[in-house]
Amino acid sequence: MSFKTIFFDAAGTLMKTVRPVGESYALLAKRHGMDVSPTAIAGRFRACFSSATPLAFPNAQPKDLQTLERAWWKELVRRVFEPYGRFARFDDYFAELFAYFSRAESWCLYPETLETLAALRKRGLTLAVISNFDSRLFNILKGLGVASRFDSVVISSHTGYAKPAPEIFHRALAFCRAEAEEAIHVGDSPDKDAAGATNAGLTGVLLDRNARVKSDSFPRVQNLAGLLPLIDNGR
Repeated sequence: MSFKTIFFDAAGTLMKTVRPVGESYALLAKRHGMDVSPTAIAGRFRACFSSATPLAFPNAQPKDLQTLERAWWKELVRRVFEPYGRFARFDDYFAELFAYFSRAESWCLYPETLETLAALRKRGLTLAVISNFDSRLFNILKGLGVASRFDSVVISSHTGYAKPAPEIFHRALAFCRAEAEEAIHVGDSPDKDAAGATNAGLTGVLLDRNARVKSDSFPRVQNLAGLLPLIDNGR
C-alpha cells in the first residue's frame, strides 16, 4: 500500500501542555480561592472529559461557534469542580483558565514533531490535522510554528462531528482530495483515533508513547518518528 496523506491528532500527538493539566487547574484555582489537589483534579478532569458530550455542534451557525465552544468547556470545568463545594469565584477562574490554554506558550511540541513533519513532507506527502479541539487550535499551531506545515486542519467543533465518527475523517479526506485507502491517521487514542480512522476506511495508527495499551488491533508507533519506516515500507 502506498500512502499519500498523513493525518495527525493534535493534543497528545503533535503537542502537549507544558505542565500537567491537573497542576494548571489547581494552580489557577488557588488564585481564585479554591484549594484542590492537582492529582485529584486531574482524575476528575479525565473522568469528566471522557463522559462529556462531543465537542461538536451540528447545524450551528459559524458566528455562534466560539460562544458554543466556550460554553462547552465552562460546563465541563464546572463538572470537574462539583465535588469541592461552592466555588464563589468560578467565573473569574474559568475566564483565566480558558485564556491560559488558548496561548501557544501553554503548549509545547513533542521533541520529534518538527523533524518528523519535515521528513514526511520531503517524501512528498500531504499532511493534515484531525482534532476534537476548538477554534483555539488554529492560533496554538501557528504560535508553535507548525500551522504552515499542514495542508488543512479539521476540528470537531467546526465540522459538527467528533472522532471517532467517520464523518469527520471523510470531511478531512475531502479537504485534502485524498482517498481513504491511501491515508494514515495517527493519534494517541485507541478508540477515537486508531479505531475511528480504521472504521472510516483509513489506516489507523496508534501512538502509544508509554506502551500502555494492551491491543494489537492497529499498527503502533512509540513516537512520531516511527511513522517513517511505516511509510517507507508501504512504498
